[in-house]
Amino acid sequence: MVPTVITDGLKKSEGYLRAFSLNLTQDPQDAQDLYQETLIRICKNADKYEPNTNFKAWSSTIMKNVFINDYRKKSRRKLILDHSVSHYVLNQNRRNDCNEGEQNVHYKELLKLVNQVPNEFRIPFWMAYQGYRYEEIAEYLGVPLGTIKSRIYFAKRKIRRLYELEHFVRA
Repeated sequence: MVPTVITDGLKKSEGYLRAFSLNLTQDPQDAQDLYQETLIRICKNADKYEPNTNFKAWSSTIMKNVFINDYRKKSRRKLILDHSVSHYVLNQNRRNDCNEGEQNVHYKELLKLVNQVPNEFRIPFWMAYQGYRYEEIAEYLGVPLGTIKSRIYFAKRKIRRLYELEHFVRA
């Protein structure tokens, strides 16, 4: 049984919580899921709410925590590590529907150059290339953010030099 204080608080702040969930997710269906999960958590934790305190702040904190936890779960599911010789970090949810020959040639050339870069620079570079944010890369690799930024910078610089050297030799 949910206390009256909680049901009254939910009635008063329903509009706010729905808007807040949409603001967090930027998707109506995800917002509805977040709102419902928040209601479940509020009801489960009703005994932790102290009457005569700010219900809106308490419930929005629960919603924010649910959102953050779900985001972290989803980002962990997207990331897998290939333990083969190449040690590439792959994003299993990415698709490349484009199959143009010229693009494939450039990609193979890039791949060849990137393989010449040491792993400590190559892995963060590939993750960034695949669209991961620097903060996500740092968290995944357990390395400070500044280190990730410098490794990606030096990887780009090394790849650029290798590219220039290879094209200078061809010319």
